[in-house]
Amino acid sequence: MTVAEVRKKYLEFFKSKGHAIVPSSSLVPENDPTTLFTGSGMQPMLPYLLGEKHPLGVRIADSQKCFRSGDIEEVGDNRHTTFFEMLGNWSLGDYWKKEQLSWIFEFLTKELGIPKEKLSVTCFEGEPKFGLPKDEESAKIWEGLGIPNERIHFYGTKKNWWSRAGVPENMPVGEPGGPDSEIFYEFTHIEHDPKFGEKCHPNCDCGRFMEIGNSVFMEYRKVTDNRQPTTDNKGRPFEKLKQRNVDFGGGLERITAAVNDEPDVFKLDVFAAELGRLEKESGKRYIDNPKAFRIVLDHTRAARELKKAGVAESNLGQGYVLRRLLRRAILFADRLGITLDKQFREEEEKFRKTLKAGMREFERFTPGKTEVSAGRAFILFSTYGLPIDITIDLAKEKGMTVDVAGFERDLQTYMKHHKEISRAGVEKKFKGGLADTSEMSVKYHTATHLLHQALRDVLGKEVQQKGSNITPERLRFDFAFPRKMTEEEKRKVESIVNEKIQAELPMQKVVLPLAEAEKTGALHFFGDLPDGKAGKYGEQVNVYYIGNSLETAYSKEFCGGPHVTNTGVLGVFKIQREEAVSAGVRRIKGALLEG
Repeated sequence: MTVAEVRKKYLEFFKSKGHAIVPSSSLVPENDPTTLFTGSGMQPMLPYLLGEKHPLGVRIADSQKCFRSGDIEEVGDNRHTTFFEMLGNWSLGDYWKKEQLSWIFEFLTKELGIPKEKLSVTCFEGEPKFGLPKDEESAKIWEGLGIPNERIHFYGTKKNWWSRAGVPENMPVGEPGGPDSEIFYEFTHIEHDPKFGEKCHPNCDCGRFMEIGNSVFMEYRKVTDNRQPTTDNKGRPFEKLKQRNVDFGGGLERITAAVNDEPDVFKLDVFAAELGRLEKESGKRYIDNPKAFRIVLDHTRAARELKKAGVAESNLGQGYVLRRLLRRAILFADRLGITLDKQFREEEEKFRKTLKAGMREFERFTPGKTEVSAGRAFILFSTYGLPIDITIDLAKEKGMTVDVAGFERDLQTYMKHHKEISRAGVEKKFKGGLADTSEMSVKYHTATHLLHQALRDVLGKEVQQKGSNITPERLRFDFAFPRKMTEEEKRKVESIVNEKIQAELPMQKVVLPLAEAEKTGALHFFGDLPDGKAGKYGEQVNVYYIGNSLETAYSKEFCGGPHVTNTGVLGVFKIQREEAVSAGVRRIKGALLEG
């Protein structure tokens, strides 16, 4: 059975149950600053789940296009994809558990012909500390449908509670959620791998079970931000929604895989033509190189869908994720000895230059080393665009290990900042005037330090920074100076900055008590430190310096970061404009060009 046939059967089945069929919403959500992409079927339905009346009634069904950037590193196994379709049906204050579980069971076993003997289900075991009861009702319904007790499993909030934010502790105030009941298909011809545990079970990662659907019974709403539950009935963080809702989501590709008893979703018809083309062009077989083929297949498919939704490659937001997808696809296409199609040729050519620099950086620091540190792995990822799995592979070839755990910790901080900046938008809340923490913005931020010192070298110590604004396209630097710069002065400043770039000086940081930091001579012109107080700075400050030591550094400033690790990656600096901002304040707009 094809993916299109399963989609058609699903929508026709729920239409027969009184559901209005609605088209897929865009992959780029409208009026939702909390997320970059539509990652679930319920996302566009949120207003109606919270009580707003849907114009088409209380029973809705669709097949929603979804993209989950968090799954990028997971792609390479037999089931994870970044882009997928989510079959969904909703009851907005109408039917409840009995109808939902009975209908989805009927669809899977009768409409699609999946043997019920290959289905297992999970239910919510409850969480008394949050006042959330065990879902005995769903378990009894499943038993009545013919699922025996040994294939009905109970799990806690990490597995059988659903909200967009995850477990109850992480849900923001106002977020709806509830217990869920998942359905798993068992590929009985796959042997359990004991490295995942002594016994196999639906949530085992050995590959024998695959989740194909999840019925969420959304009846709660977070009402307080208490992360610690209370022991009495007062102040509990959840209340019942005004209307209880059913929210079902089933991966279209995964359900199709179950229908065909095929554990590898990349062998489905939607990938067949492209897989055949890749095998022909590479001269390699999928069976011998599954990871590389899967990454190229998934990432190019997802990239095409994002482009259809209006996303273009950039260093910000959705465009940054698209660029990351394509760059990872290019890396693995190289391993297959092929290039991507014409649609991605420009990004491919651009990345190959970046990749070359990344490989040089990797080779530069590896001699005599036995481990790639977390910090170095993160620089390779954030500055040069090398995914961690590529760094791991390169390290293995040299007999080195990688501090993956440390890298993942750094990445979580990075992603947290990235999300905060995306939501802040034009508020530009990031330290140092950065609009975001993308590769080019970080490069421009480091370039402002060089520019600041070069201006003082050429124009004198009266030059003082008055502000900066940095985007991935340019830097803007305001400084105190009473007159227009001459052309000769501008050329001298450019020359000094480029000289320091070509010298490949390290950018380093030291954290010092405020008084000691001031003694180093590091520049700081914002807080003014009145009456010996810290002003805008804390008692401990970061001093970033460019050079081999703090004492001999070319530039040193109080700064919150982030920066590149070496000036050699910046390219060529060019002053584009120098102009007056106000009396006694000048502004330089500059750009970094490829060397």
